[in-house]
Amino acid sequence: MSGEFRYAAGTARADRGFRAASAVRRQRLFHTTHPFELRAPVADVLRGELRRDEPMSRHVSWRAGGSVDRAYWPADLADLQAFLRTLAAGEPVYFVGLGSNLLVRDAGLRGTVVFTHWALRNLSLVRSDGSEGLVSADVGVASPKVARFAALHDLGGAEFLAGIPGTIGGALAMNAGCYGGETWNVVREVTTIDRRGHLRCRTLADYHIAYRTVLLRTGHSGAALRSSTDFDEWFVSALLAFPRGEGAQARQKIRELLAKRIASQPLGEPNAGSVFRNPTGAYAARLIEDCGLKGRAIGGALISPKHANFIVNTGTATAADIEGLIELAQTAVRHKFGVDLEREVRIIGEPR
Repeated sequence: MSGEFRYAAGTARADRGFRAASAVRRQRLFHTTHPFELRAPVADVLRGELRRDEPMSRHVSWRAGGSVDRAYWPADLADLQAFLRTLAAGEPVYFVGLGSNLLVRDAGLRGTVVFTHWALRNLSLVRSDGSEGLVSADVGVASPKVARFAALHDLGGAEFLAGIPGTIGGALAMNAGCYGGETWNVVREVTTIDRRGHLRCRTLADYHIAYRTVLLRTGHSGAALRSSTDFDEWFVSALLAFPRGEGAQARQKIRELLAKRIASQPLGEPNAGSVFRNPTGAYAARLIEDCGLKGRAIGGALISPKHANFIVNTGTATAADIEGLIELAQTAVRHKFGVDLEREVRIIGEPR
C-alpha cells in the first residue's frame, strides 16, 4: 500500500468517525448558557463539532493556558460559512490553526475559537509552466507541508516555509518568515471570509505588508489600516507563486534548514517559536542573552538556555508564568539597551 493511499484511507476513516461523533453529540453541544447566544437553531444545519469550555492548553504549542467558551471544528468551508452566520453580532471570534504562536491567559477566553486545521486543508498545484508554479493552499495546511509540496513539483522559493511550525493561516496573519523568506513575498492573492459567511478575493493591494505585520486597508481611499487579527474577516486560502526550480535541490535545502532548527532551537520542549520580533539592526535573542536571562525561570516557564528568544514549558507552566517571563525580558532589555521588544506571539484572554 502506497504512503499516499494509506494517508487517504486513514483520512477517510477519520472523517467518518468525526462526522459520526459530531452527529451523536450535536444536540447536547449546541446548547449554551454563555453570554453570546447562537442566532439560529443550528442542530439540523451544521455538520461540524462544537464544544463548550474547551481547554486551549490542548490546542496551543505551549501546552498552557485557560479554556475558551466555545470551540468549533467545521466540517468544510460550506459548514464554516453556515456556522459564522449563526453567531451573534458581538460574538468574539478567533481563527486558530496549530496554536503555535498563541497564548490564552489562565482565566480563559470569551467567545468562540474556530479551528481550521481539520477541514481547511486542501493543497493543490493550480498551474506550472516554464517560469513559475501556482499553489493553492487552505489556511489549515501546515507551512512545512507546503514547502515539501512545492519541492515535489520542482518549485523553488518555498523552502523557508519548512521552518515555520504553524499553518498557512497563521503565516498569512503575521507575515511569518525565517531564513531570509517571508510569507507575503510569495502570495499572489488570498480568499477571506466574513461574519456573514461571504467569501472575498483580495490581492496584495488590499493590505499594508511589513515585517511581521499585515494590515487591511479600509475606507474609500484605503488609507485606514486594521490588523489582520482585529477585523471580522479571516483568511481561508491563499494562492502562492513560486519560481520553477530543481526539486532535489529544494528538498536538500529543506533538510539543511530543518537540521539548523534542530541544532539551534529547543524543539523537544513545548514552545511557541520566537517570542519577540527582531528589532531593527539587532537580534532579540542576543539582547536577552546579554541581559543574563538565558535559563531564567518563573514557575514552570523557562527562557531556553539553547535560544534566548524561546520560552519553554518545562511541564507545569501556567500562562501567567510565560507572560511573566515575557514582561521580564522586555523590562530588562529596555533598561539596559533602551530597546522595546515587540512580541511576535499573540496573547489573548483574561488573567486570573
